[in-house]
Amino acid sequence: MTTKAPLHEWHGILSNGEHILWQGAPDGGFHVAGKNIFGILFGLFFAGIAMKWIIAASQAGGSFWTFGLLHFSIGIGVIVMSLFGDTYKRRHTFYTLTNRNGYVGTNLPFVGRKLKTYPITSATPIGYAPARFATIHFATKEVRTKNGTRTVDVGFERISDGAEVYSLMRSIQDTTSEHAS
Repeated sequence: MTTKAPLHEWHGILSNGEHILWQGAPDGGFHVAGKNIFGILFGLFFAGIAMKWIIAASQAGGSFWTFGLLHFSIGIGVIVMSLFGDTYKRRHTFYTLTNRNGYVGTNLPFVGRKLKTYPITSATPIGYAPARFATIHFATKEVRTKNGTRTVDVGFERISDGAEVYSLMRSIQDTTSEHAS
Protein backbone atom coordinates (compact mmCIF):
# COMPACT_ATOMS: atom_id res chain seq x y z
CA MET A 1 0.00 0.00 0.00
CA THR A 2 1.97 2.98 -1.24
CA THR A 3 0.66 6.28 0.09
CA LYS A 4 1.53 9.90 -0.39
CA ALA A 5 2.22 12.12 2.61
CA PRO A 6 1.29 15.79 2.58
CA LEU A 7 4.49 17.60 1.63
CA HIS A 8 4.12 20.21 4.36
CA GLU A 9 4.56 17.48 6.99
CA TRP A 10 7.96 16.54 5.53
CA HIS A 11 9.22 20.03 4.65
CA GLY A 12 12.65 20.47 6.20
CA ILE A 13 13.02 16.76 6.96
CA LEU A 14 13.70 15.23 3.54
CA SER A 15 16.94 16.15 1.83
CA ASN A 16 17.16 17.39 -1.77
CA GLY A 17 16.20 14.62 -4.19
CA GLU A 18 14.69 12.46 -1.45
CA HIS A 19 11.10 11.39 -1.98
CA ILE A 20 8.63 9.13 -0.21
CA LEU A 21 8.11 5.63 -1.63
CA TRP A 22 5.94 4.10 1.08
CA GLN A 23 4.25 4.95 4.35
CA GLY A 24 2.53 2.70 6.83
CA ALA A 25 2.11 1.67 10.42
CA PRO A 26 2.51 -1.53 12.40
CA ASP A 27 -0.50 -3.69 13.10
CA GLY A 28 -2.22 -2.22 16.13
CA GLY A 29 -3.94 -5.43 17.21
CA PHE A 30 -3.23 -7.07 20.54
CA HIS A 31 -0.15 -9.30 20.33
CA VAL A 32 2.09 -10.65 23.08
CA ALA A 33 5.59 -11.59 21.96
CA GLY A 34 7.74 -14.21 23.62
CA LYS A 35 9.96 -11.49 25.09
CA ASN A 36 7.00 -10.34 27.22
CA ILE A 37 6.49 -13.67 28.98
CA PHE A 38 9.28 -12.98 31.50
CA GLY A 39 7.67 -9.66 32.47
CA ILE A 40 4.28 -11.30 32.94
CA LEU A 41 5.73 -14.06 35.10
CA PHE A 42 7.83 -11.63 37.14
CA GLY A 43 4.79 -9.39 37.70
CA LEU A 44 2.71 -12.37 38.82
CA PHE A 45 5.44 -13.45 41.24
CA PHE A 46 5.94 -9.93 42.62
CA ALA A 47 2.19 -9.30 43.04
CA GLY A 48 1.72 -12.76 44.56
CA ILE A 49 4.41 -12.21 47.19
CA ALA A 50 2.93 -8.78 47.97
CA MET A 51 -0.56 -10.26 48.32
CA LYS A 52 0.74 -12.96 50.66
CA TRP A 53 2.44 -10.26 52.76
CA ILE A 54 -0.74 -8.12 52.79
CA ILE A 55 -2.81 -11.07 54.06
CA ALA A 56 -0.26 -11.91 56.76
CA ALA A 57 0.06 -8.25 57.85
CA SER A 58 -3.71 -7.72 57.93
CA GLN A 59 -4.12 -10.64 60.36
CA ALA A 60 -1.85 -8.83 62.82
CA GLY A 61 -4.37 -5.98 63.00
CA GLY A 62 -3.96 -2.29 62.30
CA SER A 63 -3.33 -0.68 58.95
CA PHE A 64 0.28 -1.78 58.43
CA TRP A 65 -0.93 -4.07 55.62
CA THR A 66 -1.58 -1.02 53.39
CA PHE A 67 2.16 -0.68 52.77
CA GLY A 68 1.93 -3.89 50.74
CA LEU A 69 -0.48 -2.22 48.31
CA LEU A 70 2.38 -0.33 46.67
CA HIS A 71 4.25 -3.55 45.92
CA PHE A 72 1.09 -5.28 44.77
CA SER A 73 0.35 -2.34 42.44
CA ILE A 74 3.87 -2.47 41.01
CA GLY A 75 3.45 -6.19 40.26
CA ILE A 76 0.12 -5.53 38.52
CA GLY A 77 1.71 -2.64 36.60
CA VAL A 78 4.50 -4.91 35.34
CA ILE A 79 1.89 -7.43 34.15
CA VAL A 80 -0.20 -4.75 32.39
CA MET A 81 2.83 -3.19 30.69
CA SER A 82 4.09 -6.61 29.59
CA LEU A 83 0.70 -7.44 28.11
CA PHE A 84 -0.29 -4.11 26.56
CA GLY A 85 2.82 -1.87 26.40
CA ASP A 86 4.08 -3.01 22.98
CA THR A 87 0.57 -2.90 21.50
CA TYR A 88 0.11 0.65 22.78
CA LYS A 89 3.47 1.74 21.36
CA ARG A 90 2.68 0.17 17.97
CA ARG A 91 -0.60 2.11 17.83
CA HIS A 92 1.41 5.33 18.16
CA THR A 93 4.15 4.45 15.66
CA PHE A 94 4.40 5.21 11.95
CA TYR A 95 6.86 4.28 9.25
CA THR A 96 8.11 6.02 6.11
CA LEU A 97 10.44 4.70 3.44
CA THR A 98 12.10 7.12 1.05
CA ASN A 99 14.52 6.50 -1.77
CA ARG A 100 17.34 7.04 0.78
CA ASN A 101 16.14 6.35 4.32
CA GLY A 102 13.82 4.47 6.59
CA TYR A 103 12.03 6.64 9.16
CA VAL A 104 10.47 5.36 12.38
CA GLY A 105 8.26 7.88 14.12
CA THR A 106 6.49 7.70 17.45
CA ASN A 107 4.07 9.99 19.24
CA LEU A 108 3.81 8.84 22.84
CA PRO A 109 2.34 10.63 25.87
CA PHE A 110 4.95 12.18 28.19
CA VAL A 111 7.67 11.47 25.59
CA GLY A 112 6.27 13.45 22.66
CA ARG A 113 6.92 13.09 18.97
CA LYS A 114 10.18 11.49 17.84
CA LEU A 115 11.46 10.68 14.39
CA LYS A 116 14.51 8.45 13.86
CA THR A 117 16.26 8.23 10.49
CA TYR A 118 18.13 5.16 9.24
CA PRO A 119 20.02 5.28 5.91
CA ILE A 120 19.37 2.52 3.39
CA THR A 121 22.49 1.81 1.31
CA SER A 122 23.88 -1.10 -0.65
CA ALA A 123 25.78 -2.11 2.52
CA THR A 124 22.71 -2.07 4.79
CA PRO A 125 21.94 -5.58 6.04
CA ILE A 126 18.22 -6.16 5.61
CA GLY A 127 16.47 -8.92 7.52
CA TYR A 128 13.04 -9.96 6.30
CA ALA A 129 10.61 -12.16 8.24
CA PRO A 130 7.64 -12.78 5.94
CA ALA A 131 4.31 -13.38 7.64
CA ARG A 132 0.79 -11.99 7.65
CA PHE A 133 2.35 -9.08 9.51
CA ALA A 134 5.95 -9.04 8.30
CA THR A 135 8.98 -7.51 9.95
CA ILE A 136 11.88 -5.92 8.11
CA HIS A 137 14.98 -4.98 10.11
CA PHE A 138 17.51 -2.63 8.56
CA ALA A 139 19.45 -1.11 11.46
CA THR A 140 20.52 -1.72 15.05
CA LYS A 141 20.77 0.46 18.10
CA GLU A 142 22.37 0.16 21.53
CA VAL A 143 19.96 0.06 24.47
CA ARG A 144 21.06 0.58 28.07
CA THR A 145 20.35 -2.21 30.51
CA LYS A 146 21.17 -2.59 34.18
CA ASN A 147 24.26 -4.64 33.20
CA GLY A 148 25.53 -2.37 30.42
CA THR A 149 24.13 -2.24 26.89
CA ARG A 150 22.65 -4.62 24.36
CA THR A 151 22.04 -4.36 20.65
CA VAL A 152 18.48 -4.45 19.34
CA ASP A 153 17.23 -4.62 15.77
CA VAL A 154 15.41 -1.63 14.29
CA GLY A 155 12.98 -1.62 11.41
CA PHE A 156 9.41 -1.83 10.27
CA GLU A 157 7.66 -4.35 12.52
CA ARG A 158 4.34 -6.12 11.97
CA ILE A 159 3.47 -4.46 8.65
CA SER A 160 0.80 -5.89 6.37
CA ASP A 161 2.57 -5.14 3.08
CA GLY A 162 5.99 -6.51 3.94
CA ALA A 163 6.74 -8.07 0.55
CA GLU A 164 6.17 -4.75 -1.23
CA VAL A 165 8.33 -2.81 1.25
CA TYR A 166 11.10 -5.42 1.14
CA SER A 167 11.11 -5.18 -2.66
CA LEU A 168 11.33 -1.39 -2.47
CA MET A 169 14.28 -1.63 -0.08
CA ARG A 170 16.10 -4.03 -2.39
CA SER A 171 15.51 -1.59 -5.26
CA ILE A 172 17.01 1.21 -3.17
CA GLN A 173 20.05 -0.98 -2.47
CA ASP A 174 20.41 -1.77 -6.17
CA THR A 175 20.23 1.94 -7.03
CA THR A 176 22.80 2.94 -4.39
CA SER A 177 25.05 0.11 -5.55
CA GLU A 178 24.92 1.44 -9.12
CA HIS A 179 25.77 4.99 -7.95
CA ALA A 180 28.70 3.67 -5.90
CA SER A 181 30.21 1.93 -8.93
